[in-house]
Amino acid sequence: MIHLDAAFSALADPTRRAILARLTLGEATVMELVEPFDMTQPAISRHLKVLEGAGLIVRRVDGTKRPCRLAPAAVTEIDQWLAMLREALAKNYNRLDDVLAAMKTEKGNP
Repeated sequence: MIHLDAAFSALADPTRRAILARLTLGEATVMELVEPFDMTQPAISRHLKVLEGAGLIVRRVDGTKRPCRLAPAAVTEIDQWLAMLREALAKNYNRLDDVLAAMKTEKGNP
């Protein structure tokens, strides 16, 4: 979980989350990513640099273009971390269910 802190820091920005949402549709160039935003190309490029540094996207060279796409490894890493939290919450809820069931039995209400 090397990039986890950087990933969550990058995800804190709504523009970066919107860029990632766009990339769920497929690879895109910087100019394609600029279109829905009221931002300049250099501003979007700075956001992309943060996303790339966090390991959330990867770029490839295609002539003069550098299309971006989601980095599956980063998404998997975040999902694994969240799965750990989901498991802990499920265990807490199961313990609570056990306590409530025991309280119900103690009161004589089967």
